[in-house]
Amino acid sequence: MTTTSARTCGEQFAVVRLPEFTGADREEVCGGVPDPYQIEGLVMAWRPKREHFGIRREGRLVAHAGLVTVPVSVAGRRTEAVGLGGVIVAPGLRGQGLARAVVTAAMDHARGMGPDAGLLFCWPELMPVYEALGWRELEEHVRVDQPDGPVTMPMRTMWTPLREGVGWPPGPVHLLSLPF
Repeated sequence: MTTTSARTCGEQFAVVRLPEFTGADREEVCGGVPDPYQIEGLVMAWRPKREHFGIRREGRLVAHAGLVTVPVSVAGRRTEAVGLGGVIVAPGLRGQGLARAVVTAAMDHARGMGPDAGLLFCWPELMPVYEALGWRELEEHVRVDQPDGPVTMPMRTMWTPLREGVGWPPGPVHLLSLPF
């Protein structure tokens, strides 16, 4: 297990690399909150993350972020991106910098995964959280694969460069996998 630390709002957080993120882990973070990601009504299939990062306080998992490398087509040109998803902070502990710490540690790791850009999907009310971390909204709606064929993602899509000088190319975007 790798441990990194992040300092947010003057407090030091130990962010650990988790071997997995199970349903029990999600329950531990969410504390019984139904539909913590507000996605159950979407009736979509989701791709699991491969890399997991978390913060524990007094032994309890209180924050999580996951990563997965995904194939993407932009204006018909195939590439890859690192998908960030499964970001959650325990209710009652939000607003203390835990999301910033766990996302920052995950994206530091993402810079070594190969792709030039990161992608995430979120609801409009969460966009300011990610904008404060350097993420930018994609203007176009993104198509994502589903078992019955591609659909337009109802959530907003944001991206961030993983290397100096990288920009997002113009054109239609199609995630060539399930969303993450």
